[in-house]
Amino acid sequence: MPTIGLPREELSFIDRSHREQVAQHYDEVRAHSLALAAPLSAEDQCVQSMPDASPTKWHLAHSSWFFEAVVLQPHAGGYAPFDPRFSLLFNSYYESLGPRHPRPQRGLLTRPSLDEVHLYRQHVDAAMWTFIAEADFTAWELAAPLVALGLQHEQQHQELLLTDILHALSCNPLLPAYQPTDPPRVPPGTATPTLRWLAMPGGVAPVGHGGKGFAFDNERPRHEVLLPPFQIADRLVNCGDYAAFIADDGYRRPELWLSDGWATVQAQGWSAPAYWLPPGDPRAPSGRWQIFGLHGVQPLDVAAPVAQLSFYEATAYAEWAGARLPTEFEWEAAYGVPGMTQMTGELWQWTRSSYDPYPGFRPLNGAVSEYNGKFMVGQLVLRGSSRATPAGHSRPTYRNFFPPAARWQFSGLRLAKDPRG
Repeated sequence: MPTIGLPREELSFIDRSHREQVAQHYDEVRAHSLALAAPLSAEDQCVQSMPDASPTKWHLAHSSWFFEAVVLQPHAGGYAPFDPRFSLLFNSYYESLGPRHPRPQRGLLTRPSLDEVHLYRQHVDAAMWTFIAEADFTAWELAAPLVALGLQHEQQHQELLLTDILHALSCNPLLPAYQPTDPPRVPPGTATPTLRWLAMPGGVAPVGHGGKGFAFDNERPRHEVLLPPFQIADRLVNCGDYAAFIADDGYRRPELWLSDGWATVQAQGWSAPAYWLPPGDPRAPSGRWQIFGLHGVQPLDVAAPVAQLSFYEATAYAEWAGARLPTEFEWEAAYGVPGMTQMTGELWQWTRSSYDPYPGFRPLNGAVSEYNGKFMVGQLVLRGSSRATPAGHSRPTYRNFFPPAARWQFSGLRLAKDPRG
């Protein structure tokens, strides 16, 4: 809120109140990361199942390193790092902040131990609490946006923590559950809801974040785009829909696939979404399809949105269904339209839009200029949010992005088509 011209007493109250709110949010976010890791053993938290994933222990340390490197060292005078060597181990991709341990080898970091990582977090937390409470007005004014970014950053890693550990557990022949539970069993043959097409008139549509509240730099600036009329599905493609695609030899028909996608199917031996277990799979024998998830192996729910799809699988299904994927701008224009369901809180939804900068995009200043802009090539935009997404990350302008072969995320699809097709 504007503070120019306010009396010193009122300005002091606003500053103190803001710091208290930040401190409370900081505590909540940091505690939630530890709560997400709590069901996991020390061995679970060290494993790295593929180069694109990271160990849980690394996520816990890296999110602490971010506060240390971006907030405390530049802005908290006299701050002493917990261990200067940790910068090499837990820097992710920030060239301006020094060298990094290779990403595919994070699972080799058996040292520091998990206990040391917890001590590291406690060290950073104590310094952050002091800084938030005692930093002078000028230092706090400079650092407050970085603290906000650091909290959003840690929440992104909370989602990655879940997707990465799910992949790791899926590689274990025992298929252990991250958190066992007894959800209702879905009886075979449950009917799927009918998909309805909603007509969108097109025209000039505003996209991007332009209001108050936090947004990443890649969501700005707000601008206008011209959309032709289009149709969009009122719900996500579900497991029953996708099972019909599989039954119709969808993974064996090259005419449905992009060239790179078909090459990936052949190279990786894909025949179903990640974590689908066919009838008779020796890891979980059954007479029907099952799915491995955070709660272990469960019968396939034909009405549930199909998850863990790559962009290649999403486009192949859309081609088979006589449709296409929406662009990210069509998706945003349809957000909030009466009749639209499952826009957020279920799955990230692949779009047909390349992850490119918006007109007039400018990255943030300083080290955090590397946060988003440097990845704007060779990736596709996903919109919405997933069941693993923290609260506050489900705004309609949020632009998630992954390469087209990625499918260990909670990613699915919604169909779109042109008015006559």
